[in-house]
Amino acid sequence: MELTSPWVLYIGIPIVILILILLVLVKKKESYKVGKKIANTQYAKSNPYYEKMLTKYKILTALLNFLCICSILISLFALARPAKVETAESRLYNRDIFLCLDVSTSVIELDDNLIKEIKETVKNLKGERIGISIFNTSSNLLVPLTDDYEYVLEVLDKLDESLAAYSSTSADSFTKQQYSQAGTLVGNETRGSSIIGDGLASCIYSFPNLEEEKRTRAIIFCTDNDDASFGGPIVTLKEGGEIAKDNGIKIYALCPDAAEEAEKQELKEVAETSGGKFFIGEDEQAVSEIVAQIESMQKSEVQGSKETKRTDKPEIPVILLVISIGLLFIVSKRVKI
Repeated sequence: MELTSPWVLYIGIPIVILILILLVLVKKKESYKVGKKIANTQYAKSNPYYEKMLTKYKILTALLNFLCICSILISLFALARPAKVETAESRLYNRDIFLCLDVSTSVIELDDNLIKEIKETVKNLKGERIGISIFNTSSNLLVPLTDDYEYVLEVLDKLDESLAAYSSTSADSFTKQQYSQAGTLVGNETRGSSIIGDGLASCIYSFPNLEEEKRTRAIIFCTDNDDASFGGPIVTLKEGGEIAKDNGIKIYALCPDAAEEAEKQELKEVAETSGGKFFIGEDEQAVSEIVAQIESMQKSEVQGSKETKRTDKPEIPVILLVISIGLLFIVSKRVKI
């Protein structure tokens, strides 16, 4: 327990001591200057009853003075505001996970299944940061790395609804599709679609402080690796894999079974080169295995922010003051001779 205003005691206690000293000096000086003088008091003073009452008077008077001093000191202590100080240190985990989704029409069903599965994983995260990046012709960072899991789930719900709209014929299906298309079809007339390497590279560089901060990083990469770009990507898939490897980012690739064998093999090589793994999307255990792999990645706590909470605790001094004043009142009634 600490005092919020300790200066009250620093000033108040010396003043109380000074006042007590002055009272003692004044009392000694005026002890024979007030009251009436009476002769022949020896008989009264030798009376046992008188002696008994005088002793009682002195004890009660001393107790009365003691309670007065206690009440003043307790009041000063209460004015100094005793408080309970608690320092809470938030803990963050140095594991960052990006969900990188190819949202071209050939992968929509696989994306939709992955999103449904990954929601449960997000609900169980504690401290890790997660982000969402989607791509087609161009890349769109839907969620930067964050530990605001409610927001992540909200975005996943919207993305799930948008992808599901491709198989719907309802009137508002086109409007819902725009959520996953917005920002991912920039320049598609001249660049084509499904630019896989660019999408991966863009996601990699969405990790903040890649070279400055050492953290455990992983990408869940969902694509069929069917590059339909005009003139080729800016960054090839293999180049993207090398960038991930150089920065210690593990790629866990998820690919539909319908993809070409050569495309599967290339994706598998990129994932394994980075230290990650390759999975076939139709495998019911694929997402669970990806989550298990990421969970097995080493993580360590990093010191977060410290927050100091100060809570006033006036209860004890107030209770003591009430008791002291109550006793003072009782004793004052008994000081008679």
